[in-house]
Amino acid sequence: MTAEKKQPIWTGSFISISASHFIIFVVFYTLLTTLPMYVINTLHGNAAQGALMVTVMLISAILLRPFSGRLLERFGKKKILVLAAVLFSATMFLYMIFNSYGALLVLRFIHGISFAIATTATGAIAADVIPADRRGEGLGYFAMAMNIAMVSGPFLGLTLLQFISYHMLFLILSIITLIGIFLSTLVHVPETAGAPAISKRKFSVHDLFEVKALPIAAISGLVGFAYAGIVSFISVYSNEIGLAKVSGYFFVVFAVVMLLSRPVTGKTFDIKGPNWIIIPSLIVFALGLLLLSRTETGGMLLISAGLTGLGYGSLLPSFQTMCVDLAEPHRSGHATSTFYTMYDTGIALGTYILGLLAGFLDFRMLYIVCMAIVLLVLFLFVVYQKVQQQKVASR
Repeated sequence: MTAEKKQPIWTGSFISISASHFIIFVVFYTLLTTLPMYVINTLHGNAAQGALMVTVMLISAILLRPFSGRLLERFGKKKILVLAAVLFSATMFLYMIFNSYGALLVLRFIHGISFAIATTATGAIAADVIPADRRGEGLGYFAMAMNIAMVSGPFLGLTLLQFISYHMLFLILSIITLIGIFLSTLVHVPETAGAPAISKRKFSVHDLFEVKALPIAAISGLVGFAYAGIVSFISVYSNEIGLAKVSGYFFVVFAVVMLLSRPVTGKTFDIKGPNWIIIPSLIVFALGLLLLSRTETGGMLLISAGLTGLGYGSLLPSFQTMCVDLAEPHRSGHATSTFYTMYDTGIALGTYILGLLAGFLDFRMLYIVCMAIVLLVLFLFVVYQKVQQQKVASR
């Protein structure tokens, strides 16, 4: 047992899959920030068309994710990863050719397909190459790739556009995706985690979702719903309360706190179990949203950023770890796709529904609503854990 606990996390495969994951999300977040500007400034569209350019990729990702797990199981995780990375890169190169709004909208939908498959593959492979008894810690480190991309992607895009054209930006991003293809080829997926032979049988819900992981994945979707209130409206809210100059540092503090807390929370998850991390994290996340709703100064805004980063940052890798642990080893792809499907759906619905509510409520009340959703998640998680404990006790 001691020897197993000493198995390393930072292997060549783990570093390669994390770097590949980082590249995919750097491109994703760079485009998330710059494409609406491209639509408005270059294609002479309006703000609604710019928003749709962002949303359509998320929609295609949500639609395709349930099928991603089946692809990984049937054809092999590494093969699908490399293929998705190639498609993701090829699509990126086409941004320099498709210069009409309608064509670009179709391209974004196609890009969402490769994005969904690639990120499902990276998540599933990361779970496979991490030692099972260090999965919480390892997936916590793996999630840092997306966290860093969330900050560095927009910074990269907005900084480069001060000196270069949109087409040059697309070229640079395309070259970056080629590095992602190379990294994907370096990953070694353990044979024990590979997909077994699939017999011919009727198509069922198990081909799309890992049913065992659905409750936790749905709970993570509610967390995504609440987080949408931050990622979608924090800049508008900050401007409304006269803190626009400070808002640029919100996600910097948010990300720094996440990164600093990750090693501790990941190890605690593996040693103590999910309750020791998820319950306190939900409470801290709720407190951060409460403070955000009461923010009047720049200091309060940044403290709320730290609290929400500390709370939210530990939740996603913890929920993903639980989803993977609930599944059989060869079903890690299905568990990962189920997790991301529910989370992406939560983000999409949260952005849309909270946007509608913003027409009737002020932003302070909107963040109270988000806090209430997090408290609902806390209640649901505690109930779920008690039910699971009762099932184990009755066996």
